[in-house]
Amino acid sequence: MLGPSRAGASRPGTVSGGLPVRAAAGTILDASPHLLVLSGDRGEVRVPMTQATQVWHGGPEGPDALRPGRRAIVRTADGRGADRVWVDIVRVAGTVVTCGRDAVEVDMGPHRGRVHVVVPPNVLGRVLVRHPRLEPGYLIDVICVASPDGPRAVRPGTAQPGYRADRPPAAETSAPVPEEVRGTATWFGSGDVGLAYPAVDPEGNAGGCHGTPNACLPLPYVSLGSELTVRNDCTGRAASVPVTECGCVAARFCDRCVQCGTSPRGRVVELAPVAFAGLGGDLAVGCFNVTVGGAVPGLGG
Repeated sequence: MLGPSRAGASRPGTVSGGLPVRAAAGTILDASPHLLVLSGDRGEVRVPMTQATQVWHGGPEGPDALRPGRRAIVRTADGRGADRVWVDIVRVAGTVVTCGRDAVEVDMGPHRGRVHVVVPPNVLGRVLVRHPRLEPGYLIDVICVASPDGPRAVRPGTAQPGYRADRPPAAETSAPVPEEVRGTATWFGSGDVGLAYPAVDPEGNAGGCHGTPNACLPLPYVSLGSELTVRNDCTGRAASVPVTECGCVAARFCDRCVQCGTSPRGRVVELAPVAFAGLGGDLAVGCFNVTVGGAVPGLGG
């Protein structure tokens, strides 16, 4: 097994390698050119802003996008204040159920349900370049911004696999399972910590999903609550992150990430957005090349 849950394991989200990075999420309470104030699950978060802070709200934006009431994920680095803020960012990945002229219904799996995604005319062409089979039964992955009508697509999150969602290629049964697994890390949902893993054991009380296809790369089984070491191969940062969900959708995507070279084919983990950003990932890009293994050395306690 990659990383069994145990007493004395590294604290979830503790990061090693590279420059110090922190990330947080919450509802915007106030914003000025010098300070961003969020209301998060753990109370108020106050983050210094600088002229170098980059703001995303469906694309590069200025500080006017930091309006009270909007949801924001902020990343700081080197103690110099926020380097990146993503406002109302949403990701939708799953199987196309129905398609309309300006919207797509997507089944995101048993944990996440279905969602209606608006695809504006000025975005449709960009999505079709990387998702040419925008029809029921095929996979879709889009980066969106929240709107009153539901998630509004702004760009594709990946290139569409060429197979139907119910027929993903699987790893050869004779392929050995390595101690460390390399592939793609993506993100999902709106939580602070945790990850979805494509090979949660479906037997007993391990928490896996029955009917989840085998991933397209050999993965060892783990249980919910296990802690895995996730290393961003592009930044060198690593963290011990708990498995909180079965990655039944990730198992269907046999794609690659090309952020720093080309990753092996297959999604190894889907991270909560705060964990993804804290490891140096860009939520608007949507992936990084990853290595997943055991506990982070030297960070226990």
